[in-house]
Amino acid sequence: MIKNLKFIIFIILSFFIFFIFLKGLDKPNNYLPEKTLNKIETSLVFKSLNNQEEILLEELINNSNFSIINIWASWCVPCREEHAYLLRLKNLNKINIIGVNYKDKRSNALKFLSDLKNPYSKVLIDKDGTKSIELGAIGIPETYLVNKNKVILKKYIGPLDNLKFREIIELIKNETN
Repeated sequence: MIKNLKFIIFIILSFFIFFIFLKGLDKPNNYLPEKTLNKIETSLVFKSLNNQEEILLEELINNSNFSIINIWASWCVPCREEHAYLLRLKNLNKINIIGVNYKDKRSNALKFLSDLKNPYSKVLIDKDGTKSIELGAIGIPETYLVNKNKVILKKYIGPLDNLKFREIIELIKNETN
């Protein structure tokens, strides 16, 4: 009798847990890239990597028709992989490239840029990662292509590669025509 009661309680508890998990699957995942906002949050104030002055992101974006916001760190291996593409984008002179240094030591970030060259017009510091999250980042590296109206034309999760590089060039070309 006690064995049957334990078995019945186990079955009821199992069904209860199953239905709780099943109900949880119905909730949408708000962190998917397709669900991100179409405008970049520009009211964020960062400190500059070089001189620690406070800078409003909006001021940096307003200076150019197109801006790339690249979230990176010196300790991030994929960030090293994409760095050559950022340097190539810098050479186009049509794009304002803003770097957001994520959870990094200042000395390591400066060494990274010294060793690999600096593609950024301005490097901002996000010491604790909260500003990157406010921008909509879910990891690093992450890159946003933004127009002068602060509209996100494309968000790239993961390192830039040749395909993404060509897509950025094409998007800019289409927007200017």
